[in-house]
Amino acid sequence: MSVEIVTKEDLQHLRLQLINDLKDFVVQVKSEIASPSLEGMKTKHVRKILDCSYNKVQALRIAGKLRCNKVGGTLYFNKQDVQKLLQEGYDKK
Repeated sequence: MSVEIVTKEDLQHLRLQLINDLKDFVVQVKSEIASPSLEGMKTKHVRKILDCSYNKVQALRIAGKLRCNKVGGTLYFNKQDVQKLLQEGYDKK
């Protein structure tokens, strides 16, 4: 069994490495929050694009035709789902 001695310099190096890793992680999380990778649109934008009511957007969401993520009370709809609905056409009623 071999014994390794850990020096203060080793611990200091480990501490600095951990701090740098944490800083990088925090920056990454903040950038994801600032510009969400949701690639989504708010309900208002979806309504304008689809030219429909709030209730129609809600019905499409419930039917599973529009996927969304809720962030703090705001729904963000998947852009690809909106584009797919536009290409396929849908009943505005």
